Amino acid sequence: MSAAPFTILLLGKNGQVGWELQRSLAPLGRVVALDRASTAHCGDLSQLDALAETVRQVRPNVIVNAAAHTAVDKAESEPELARTLNALAPAVLAQEAQKLGAWLLHYSTDYVFDGSGDQPWREDDATGPLNTYGRTKLEGEQLIAQHCERHLILRTSWVYAARGGNFAKTMLRLAQERERLTVINDQIGAPTGADLLADVSAHLIRQVSRTDHSAGVYHLTASGSTSWHGYAEHVIAAARGKRPLSVTEIAPVPTSAFPTPARRPANSRLDTTRLQTTFGLTLPPWQQGVDRMLAEIL
Repeated sequence: MSAAPFTILLLGKNGQVGWELQRSLAPLGRVVALDRASTAHCGDLSQLDALAETVRQVRPNVIVNAAAHTAVDKAESEPELARTLNALAPAVLAQEAQKLGAWLLHYSTDYVFDGSGDQPWREDDATGPLNTYGRTKLEGEQLIAQHCERHLILRTSWVYAARGGNFAKTMLRLAQERERLTVINDQIGAPTGADLLADVSAHLIRQVSRTDHSAGVYHLTASGSTSWHGYAEHVIAAARGKRPLSVTEIAPVPTSAFPTPARRPANSRLDTTRLQTTFGLTLPPWQQGVDRMLAEIL
């Protein structure tokens, strides 16, 4: 009689990270990939009882939660929904994972910090979220750690993918329409590709499922850092000669030039030393991933 296949339950399959995870997780075993519209099992994080039942039915070795309420400004006007999706649902997944002895891999954010200073944030630095999204994501982290021993929480920032909308595509569109762009230059972070997140996630799952240790919180971004202004300059420089561009000036402006319902952290740098040391990884410079994405869309 053959052993049951290694099974991964993936939630949020059609988001930027979830889409890449369907590819990266496939070699590890059977992937049951769900989203809100799935019918065979419930993949809707707002349906907590049905979500718990899904885990009981699938009986995964690993749950990968790539679903969340990620509309940062909208979260300010719907805090209860944001809390359900970002905190209460992860708590349900953690409780069910613990009963099965399964691992739970969950994605979090630099928004758990207050964005002060200019040093990269370490995993054990004091948190202080500035907005509802950050507060609900932090509560999700805390509930996961409370309910599930075998957890991996990956905090990341400035995620993009070739699929779907992203900052680079917006800049390219505006650069074709306008001669002058204004872009924020006082928020600093590392643009991080969904493909990198997915590949590292698969690597971590393979390692922890063999060794059964290294649970905890890890920071995962591409290496280096830039401002949104620097990011825009890089994208537009790469597009010159490949697309007809109208833009002649990319002007740096402060965050205050673009008021939003949710406050954004100024310093989104994350220190990835713990992840690289624990799992023997080298994270590539942010420009490398952005250039790959641009090669696909240009």
